[in-house]
Amino acid sequence: MSAAPKLVDAIDRRFGAADSPRRIGIAVSGGSDSLALLHLLADWGRGTLLAATVDHGLRPEASEEAAYVARFCEGLGIPHRTLKWQGWDGRGNLQDHARRNRYALLAGWAKSNTLETVCLGHTLDDQAETFVMRLAREAGIDGLSGMAQLFWREDMRFDRPLLWERRAALRGYLEEKGVRWIDDPSNEDESFSRIKARKALAALEPLGIDAKVIGGSITNLDMARLALADYTSEVAAKTVKVVEGDLIIDRTALRRQSPEIIRRILSAGLRWVAAEDYPPRRESLADAEVAIFVGRNTTLHGCMILTSDLTIRLTRELKAVARLASPSDQSWDGRWRLDGPHAPGLEIRALGEAVKDCPNWRDTGLPRASLLASPAVWRGDTLVAAPLAGLENGWRASATGRGTFAQFLLSR
Repeated sequence: MSAAPKLVDAIDRRFGAADSPRRIGIAVSGGSDSLALLHLLADWGRGTLLAATVDHGLRPEASEEAAYVARFCEGLGIPHRTLKWQGWDGRGNLQDHARRNRYALLAGWAKSNTLETVCLGHTLDDQAETFVMRLAREAGIDGLSGMAQLFWREDMRFDRPLLWERRAALRGYLEEKGVRWIDDPSNEDESFSRIKARKALAALEPLGIDAKVIGGSITNLDMARLALADYTSEVAAKTVKVVEGDLIIDRTALRRQSPEIIRRILSAGLRWVAAEDYPPRRESLADAEVAIFVGRNTTLHGCMILTSDLTIRLTRELKAVARLASPSDQSWDGRWRLDGPHAPGLEIRALGEAVKDCPNWRDTGLPRASLLASPAVWRGDTLVAAPLAGLENGWRASATGRGTFAQFLLSR
């Protein structure tokens, strides 16, 4: 029996509603999962489809694979673009750098084409592999709840419409259509954690532990995660307020909560202020909690944690943004946008010690530490405006893309 109708139904369940996205991007690598997603969306036949392939420049075959995908897209009548990453300097975690930059490239491409979402070809097999990898890192309920079907990166929506489908079904669908996919040789490289997890899952299958069974556990864990997130959001609505991009937490009210709720609020708060996708390490967060409750200021995750008798203030650390610059008409530090008389040569950088050149900064009521890392407009070495520090000169700063903090706590 053909797998096509069931798989097309999965697409329709994701995007069939009247208010679902209609301008849809597809990230296509040339592997079986993403090629199946491309063909399924084409078979579904609704909305406007565009496709993109990210060439990380790490393998000589990558350019040929991108061209292969482009030919497929041309045959389907879907516009395609190859996005090239040139940011790897050989330092740090290659896979993490590649993942972050892949999302940034796809988000930029999607925004430039006014797309409403970008679809990724992750499957239930990917979900199970991720579960095993996170289990090896002693992940808690959030990590073991699996990958989200809908999430946001770089202020762009991403969807995984095939997240609960097996890879074998997708390959069967492609074989029915006579479509050949590309097998990445890195899929056999056991130096990668994902490949180790894949082989571990194959060894567990004789015990009845396969991707489907793990998927059931992930669903159960996610229900528990949602209940915790709902309660944490209710607590945050009463104990946390946002003031010019900082989070102010009622210290007394927070101490009345259980350790898990305290951890969740602080972890999410640091992610919020730093505009980070990933939380701080549990051990580092535990050290910060000790500092908070003995009344000592500390730093973590690119943020300063300022503690008083009544409040805990989470604000950006100057060191984390001291070298960050962007044109004045673009977002800065992943969350700030400045509105004003934009012009060539103007850029956004941290205010830093130039706070002393803002005569009314004390009238703002914001601590000096917060203002040091606040966005300012510069022309070369000349300070033009610092809206949060009271030097407006026709400019206004607003934090973007995160909704209320209570809503953020509910997101993945």
